[in-house]
Amino acid sequence: MDQISQSNLTDKKFVECSSNKVSLETELSETLYNTMKDFVLSNPTWDQYKLINSALATFLVQNGCTDNSVSEIYLNQLFTPSKSF
Repeated sequence: MDQISQSNLTDKKFVECSSNKVSLETELSETLYNTMKDFVLSNPTWDQYKLINSALATFLVQNGCTDNSVSEIYLNQLFTPSKSF
């Protein structure tokens, strides 16, 4: 396979996979974990996945990411009120 065809195939695979979800495992400080847990427990419209997605999208947008999907996640969480009970 020539280099151009190989590059196009790689790009196509990336586009097909980009809408899929991936699993992420990381270590958090105990303080960060407890704060996240308390927030999720006191805000029923949020869960740990929405919180992590929101935090990552915010970080990426604030640091120059211009991907439309990331911007959409960022804007959705920015304009969705968080109700605290």
